[in-house]
Amino acid sequence: MADWSTLWAQYGFPVFIIIIQSVALLVAVLIVLAYLLYADRKIWAAVQMRRGPNVVGAFGLLQSFADFLKFVFKEPVVPAGADKAVFLLAPLVSSVLALSAWAVIPVNENWVVADLNVGILFLLAISSLEVYGVIMGGWASNSKYAFLGALRSAAQMVSYEVSMGFIVVTVLLVAGSLNLSAIVEAQRGPWGALGWYWLPLLPAFVLFFISALAETNRPPFDLPEAESELVAGFMVEYSSTPYLLFMLGEYVAITVMCALMTVLFLGGWLPPVEMAPFTWVPGPIWFLLKLCFVFFLFAMVKAIVPRYRYDQLMRLGWKVFLPLSLALVVVVASVLHFGKLAG
Repeated sequence: MADWSTLWAQYGFPVFIIIIQSVALLVAVLIVLAYLLYADRKIWAAVQMRRGPNVVGAFGLLQSFADFLKFVFKEPVVPAGADKAVFLLAPLVSSVLALSAWAVIPVNENWVVADLNVGILFLLAISSLEVYGVIMGGWASNSKYAFLGALRSAAQMVSYEVSMGFIVVTVLLVAGSLNLSAIVEAQRGPWGALGWYWLPLLPAFVLFFISALAETNRPPFDLPEAESELVAGFMVEYSSTPYLLFMLGEYVAITVMCALMTVLFLGGWLPPVEMAPFTWVPGPIWFLLKLCFVFFLFAMVKAIVPRYRYDQLMRLGWKVFLPLSLALVVVVASVLHFGKLAG
């Protein structure tokens, strides 16, 4: 009996706690995502002087849930020449990888499922793996349109991951840690919001924001799904729940990028001023407000910036962002090094 109690205390109970934390986090992320989708559509409608969703529920607040039910109850259609196993596995891979990235993102002090010392490396690895779901979906569809869309998406994601990696390095140099919670704490100081990394690393903040748009296939960089050229990209043969999972993975990846920008540049859960009444507001509320602010910027770019051509997209990534991000790493490292010598 003692052996069982020891096993439970050492392994069973910690695993049980992790499962509970994971389920709670996923439920919270999905509920927030439902209303971010609603906000995305309302912001786009407001810019175009339309009403947007306003029928299902008060002010259209239940529209996302109605869309979810619509997709779930539709019949999934698998093309006759498709590789059925890979075809159905691809959207699952895409959505699961996107959701797993939230495991290392802290929403408050000690509020994180896995407080890894190399959390930022985990996030970069997950974002790199997400391209496999896209490639699997495009290849298994047995469609030229889907395959071309998958190739476009893979090339786009790989291109902008390089510059994003260098931009993250600049933040890591200043913070001195790979732990996301430690990066947030490094931004705590008497200057409040002016001491967060968005100001001293403003060029990196702008480059990261634009790279995040391209990484998540958001307009004006939604080339893999350019309706005028490739019908609907790698998702053209998908319907019902598999299509829903692809869209879920895409929007969860967007929230991950918003959360990452919040942690790296906007002080995470820290209040803008370290004094009352700002300190009375719980950390998770500040984190959510900052995440929503970054998402609002994403939504405004979608509404007002025209789509790029594919050659413009590649030129921007390799000939502009890559040299600029490399130069930022050199400049930040030099300032830190010579600042220490002077000190």
